[in-house]
Amino acid sequence: QVHLVESGGRLVQTGGSLRLSCAASGSNFAFDAMGWYRQAPGKQRELVAIRSYGGITTYADSVKGRFTVSRDDAKDMVYLQMNSLEPEDTAVYYCYARLRKQDYWGQGTPVTVSS
Repeated sequence: QVHLVESGGRLVQTGGSLRLSCAASGSNFAFDAMGWYRQAPGKQRELVAIRSYGGITTYADSVKGRFTVSRDDAKDMVYLQMNSLEPEDTAVYYCYARLRKQDYWGQGTPVTVSS
């Protein structure tokens, strides 16, 4: 059974930086895709950034140039470096992984950006 556990979320001021980490376990194969989604209060969950096993990355327009997703497949880890944070980035951030057409989610880590 695949498990994803996020860490790193906290309160930060506008303009600050955070690095989220996600540890995956329970798979004997490299994940086809790993990345991050977020859900702000009263809004739907949305894609933030995702990176395929082959290195192709996709970012939400709102985070391009500020956020960077990276993977360490040897450690089954995925990271999200977030710079120049804005109050609009406040949300619960969920780690995501896809393996053989099966989607997996972490429990979420909250990020709050104060103005």
